[in-house]
Order: sequence, then structure tokens, then C-alpha cells
Amino acid sequence: MSDSSSPELSGGYQEKLLAGLEVARRQGRQRQLEELEVCGVHVITSDGQRLLNFGGNDYLGVVAGQTAATGKTNVAAQAGVDLASTHGAVTSSPSMLGGAAGKSGATASPLVCGWSPHHERLAVQIARLERTESAVVFPSGYAACSGSIATLCREGDLILSDQLNHASLIDGCRASKAECVIYPHRDLEFVEATLRSRRDSFSTVWIVTDTVFSMDGNVAPLAQLVELAERYHATMIVDEAHGTGVLGKTGGGLCEALQVQAKVAVRIGTLSKAIGHQGGFVASTRVVTNFLTQFCRPLIFSTALSPVVAESAARTVEVLPNMSARRRKLAELASHFRTQMRVPASELEQGIPIVPVIIGSDEATVELSKKLREAGFYVPAIRPPTVPENTARLRVSISAAHTIEQIDQLIMTLKKFDL
Repeated sequence: MSDSSSPELSGGYQEKLLAGLEVARRQGRQRQLEELEVCGVHVITSDGQRLLNFGGNDYLGVVAGQTAATGKTNVAAQAGVDLASTHGAVTSSPSMLGGAAGKSGATASPLVCGWSPHHERLAVQIARLERTESAVVFPSGYAACSGSIATLCREGDLILSDQLNHASLIDGCRASKAECVIYPHRDLEFVEATLRSRRDSFSTVWIVTDTVFSMDGNVAPLAQLVELAERYHATMIVDEAHGTGVLGKTGGGLCEALQVQAKVAVRIGTLSKAIGHQGGFVASTRVVTNFLTQFCRPLIFSTALSPVVAESAARTVEVLPNMSARRRKLAELASHFRTQMRVPASELEQGIPIVPVIIGSDEATVELSKKLREAGFYVPAIRPPTVPENTARLRVSISAAHTIEQIDQLIMTLKKFDL
């Protein structure tokens, strides 16, 4: 960092911030950014240490394939996708990007001049994957979740939101003028009791849930929620962030896997996990996407996604249905790890690539993460407030780019620590 002469905050607020940081430090929950370079299935630290990466969300190995080819991350040079590749390295070249090559910035918001042919192509491919009339692309998954809920759920409405929903969904509920009831995690009885007693008091009721929960690797009881929504005339909004690309015959997520796509009105997703890029989306009817285009502030007042990213992501979404071999391998690796580590899961959850190893204590979890790093593994410690108190954990994230030998190496190392 360069020398700075920035003035301190006025009114004693600087001291308040310092006091807050001190509380986090004493609790062992102080966070900091760390410089890491992705290289295949490894990350390289600033001091050159090479760690086997079990921290990222590159479920189908899209980014691993790009970075393994060059030894470093280079978005501009690697933004295309080899359409012939369904399992090996995802390669690219600027020539594959057509008019998007070299256009690193959209220059404006979508409603000004930021919505290029590459964004339109991406939206069309997403709608085709999700089997919806339309889709709209956001600059991040967070913006898609928070913005769409804050916009669609209006005063006089009721939201039922799962207790362990992602922060972006929670913030959308908070920003909305609708009343929000948080229901215990996956508690169908609570949802039904609330609908039975309160449905008639609201013009519209929304049930909001992640499909795959990011810190637990379990799934929402989606088929049952859909049935309740139909019975009580409620509307489903789901976030498929960790389901898209991973579940379903063509990678359409949990909705496709459970054959309820036609019954879930609003489906939110991200381009930053299995798809290996950046951005978010909402797939729904044309009326819904038009309404978001007119009134959703995070969409209207944000510069559009980079055209080069939009075009590359569109190519990946286009071939997602052909990546069944990767999905099978990913499920096999996840199932193997869960079985060996005795992590309970339903049949469907057995193949989810997010596996929590719950330790409990913040301090013990951080110490174990450090020991794994010393052994050559990058497995992040996840602590409150990201997860509930006394449930600090190692979040093991598996990729189709991993090998069974690499999974076994992690298992053996964890078992040395009596896990």
C-alpha cells in the first residue's frame, strides 16, 4: 500500500469502528483478504506455496481447465469455451469471442447502452436452460437475489424465508416492504401452519428458499414446498446458485432434478460457480423480467456485466447440457468423500459437492484449517456469523477437476486429525 493522508472519520466514529474490529479479534472472527492465484485445482499463495484447493465453487472444473492450461488466471485471454470439450480442460481463444474480444467493460448500465448482443445471447441461453420465457442478467448473483426479491415482494405481501437462506436473499427480504417470516430450516410443518393461519391476510405470499444450501450442502424440500405453494396459492422464488450445472439431466438445478421447473415461478441463479464466470440471473416469465428491467434498482443502476464475460458465459451455458460426464464424476467424488467421512445425507444430497465437516469451536476450526494448509490443502474455516453459533466448520468444496487420489489424500489427512 502507498502512503496515505486520508482524514479520520468525524464524531468519534473511527473509534467505534476500531472497537468493533477489536471485538471480532477477541472472538477469533477477524477476517482479512488473502492474495491467492488459482492454478488448475490448486491455489498459489503470495509466498509461492501451492495448495490443493478445496475452497472454491468451481464445481464443473471450468476455471480449473482454463487456469491449468496457462498456469495463471487470465480472463481476457481465456474467456472463450471449447464447445467440443465436455470433460477435459475448458480452453479458449479471443477469436471465439467474436465482437466481444477486447471489450472488457460494458461502459454503461443495461438500460443505457450496456446491453450488448453478448448479453442478449447469454439471456437467451439461460432461458433455454431454465425452460422459461425469458431471463435477465445481473452483474452479480448477490444483486440478482437481493434486487429481485426487494422489487417483486411488495407492501401488503408476506414472505416466508428459510432460516439458512443466503445473505443475498436475506438482504432482499429486508429491503422489501413486504412482511417477512423466517421459518426454521426446512420446517414444512411451520410453513404450512403459517400459510393456514395467515394466507388470507395478504394479497400475495412468497416462499423464498435456496435450493442447495451453501454452508450445509443439503437441499430444500422443494417438491413439498411447491405442493404447499399450490395448495395455498403462494408463489415460489428459489435461488439455484449451488444447483445450476450440478443437478438435473441438463444442469438445470434442483428444479430440473425434481421435475418442478414449471411450478417454480421465479428462479434465480449465478454464473460464478458451476458456470465458472461472473454475474447472476433471474429466469421467469417475460412479465417478471420486464418488471425487473423497469423497477429493479440493482439492475437499473449498475454497469452491465463485461461483454467478454457475458459472451464466454453464454458459451458455457450453451454446452452445460453436454457436461453430464462432469456431473457424474462430481457426484461420485462427493459421494465418496461423504461416505468415507461419515457425513449423513439423503440419496440426492450424497452427490452435492459441498460437504461440511462441523467442528463446533471457532478456535479449533481455525487451527485445523491451518494444519491442513501446512499439509498442502486449502480448506477454509467457516465461522459465525456465516453459520450459526457453535457450528464452526470446514467447508469442503469438491470439483469435477479433482481426482479420486486427491480426494483420498484429503480424507487420509483429516483422519490423522481424528475426524
